[in-house]
Parts: sequence; C-alpha cells; structure tokens
Amino acid sequence: MDVTTLNASVLEGWLSAAVAAPSIFNTQPWSFHLDTESTAVEVRAAPERCLRATDPTGRALHLSVGAAVFNLRVAMAHDGWMPVTRLLPRPDEPGLLATVRPERARRKTFPEHRPDLYDVIWRRHSSRFPFSNRPLPAEVCAELSDAAHTNGAVLSFPTTTEKAFLLRVTAEAEERDRTHPERAAESCRWVRRDERGQADVGLPRASLGVQDSREQLPMRDFTAQRHLTRLPAREFERRPVIAMLTTAHDRRADWLRAGQALQHVLLVATAHGLRTSLLHQAMEWPDLRRKLRPEPEHVGHAHMLVRLGYGPEGPSSPRRAPNEVLLMPTRRAERS
Repeated sequence: MDVTTLNASVLEGWLSAAVAAPSIFNTQPWSFHLDTESTAVEVRAAPERCLRATDPTGRALHLSVGAAVFNLRVAMAHDGWMPVTRLLPRPDEPGLLATVRPERARRKTFPEHRPDLYDVIWRRHSSRFPFSNRPLPAEVCAELSDAAHTNGAVLSFPTTTEKAFLLRVTAEAEERDRTHPERAAESCRWVRRDERGQADVGLPRASLGVQDSREQLPMRDFTAQRHLTRLPAREFERRPVIAMLTTAHDRRADWLRAGQALQHVLLVATAHGLRTSLLHQAMEWPDLRRKLRPEPEHVGHAHMLVRLGYGPEGPSSPRRAPNEVLLMPTRRAERS
C-alpha cells in the first residue's frame, strides 16, 4: 500500500474502531504511530495509563491492546485491505506491541471475520444489568468458541459445578480488591466524576458494584466501597452463562492473542444480539488465577471470564478521540 493512498479520514476511521475496544478500568492504555515507510500502524503501550497495583505484570494491558488490534484488523478488512499483523515485532522496543500493515486484498471477504463485525464495533458495550434466563443456542456457543480458536485461544463453557467454583473464586478476588488499599485507591482514580460529583465510569449508577448475595454473581465494585451493605443488590439470572478464555502458554504474545480472541468473541456475541460483561478480578491475583486452570489436567492459562446473555444494553464508556492517541508519523531512520 502506498502511503499517499492512506488519507487522514481513512486512518481516523481505523483508529476510531481501534479505540472502541474494551480495556481494564477503561484505561485505554494504547497509542498509535504510522510508519510512513511500510504504512504499518504501530500499536504501542501507553505506560502512563498502566495499573501498577492491579496489573503489575502488564498482562491486562496486553489484553486491552490486543482487543484494539483486533478492531483495527476488522476496520482494515472492512475497507478492503488484508491486515498483516505482527506481534512484538522488535525486541529492542518492548513498548511496541504490534504492527498492522494493510496489503491489497486478493479476495473480498476474510473467512476469519463475519462480514458484520465492523458494524457492531460501536454497538458492543459491557452490560452490568441482569440478563434473562433465556438459554444460548448451541450453534452460537460453537461460533463463539471458533472465534477464540481463530486467534489462538480457547473459549470453554464450564459445567454448573465448575461455574459455581469460578464465581466463588471471583467473589474472593472482589473482596480482596475491595479491602486492598492500593488497589482500591487505583480503582477510585479511574472512576470519573460527573458535574454533581457522583461516580461516572460510563456505567449505570445503580449497577456500580452490583452484588447479589443470593445468586453470588460478583460484579466489580469500581467505587471500591469496603462495606457490602452499601452496595445495591439486584436479582440476577438464576443460571448465568459464563465462558472462560484461556491460552496454552502465558507469554506476552499469548496475552495479545487472548485480547484479540476476547474482542472477536465479544463482537460475534453482539452480532447475535447477546450482551456481555467481563469478570477479571480473579485474574489479578496470581494464586487465584492459578486456581482457575481447568481440572484435572490443569492445562491452559485463564485470562477472562465472560458473562453472556440476553438483556438490556449497557451504556457507552467515554473514549479518547483518534487525534489523542495518534502520535506523529515516523520513519525508522528517525527512531534509530
């Protein structure tokens, strides 16, 4: 692709799609560069937006960036380009997490992408409302699993007993988060305030920290309240549908693959009219994350629990504009 054919409006459209990806605490820990020699979009970590207490290894940051990379790929494919993606392309630049280079497409469609994924990028929102008890069709679950597999991850649907265990571990992690001073303070720093001084992270106020003691569905308390009695309670679905995303290995490249797989799953779910919310708390504690490895084989590394169902749409969280995340175009010679 000649850089002269990549005008500002095209690049802005690609970045608008990329920044619509979910990120931990809505930190949006990414920035983008355009390499004018290769016309590759470089996706970099934004270290000033990392969570040093909650995510000291940067695994969640990599998942967030991976989700943005997947949206970028979908946007390029939508415009008729073949997105050629490289993860961690330059070992001497650890902050450069991926490059996505548009090449002339030899075919109009890409088998790994549903043609409607681009259209649902902006419709996908996390919903922390109760879902209905309507079961998910088996063919939808199979398509969600295929979406994860395409990106090098595994999406499994635990049994009732396994699901109860996963939710108990998540509840334990949520309790730890709430009573951990540094993590609680970090969470509060990322909770935005509206003009009346109330918490506003793009979530319905009634669902900030929703906890149903009877159903034991531990939704994250972004306000870091320490007393459960202060949290509102709602009656959630009696049999929540929970899926677990894992990878075979646990390296930085696997974290980025998991983020792409997660976003692919979320977009396919949205295309089917499903709502989703993410349960990440247990992943933030090494000992609890190890507990989530499937038994009896204890293979795979857990990255996310995804709650799925039919219900009301969640609100849209604020996003940074493309011009806020795009750094000046550079040539390799300028960086050496």
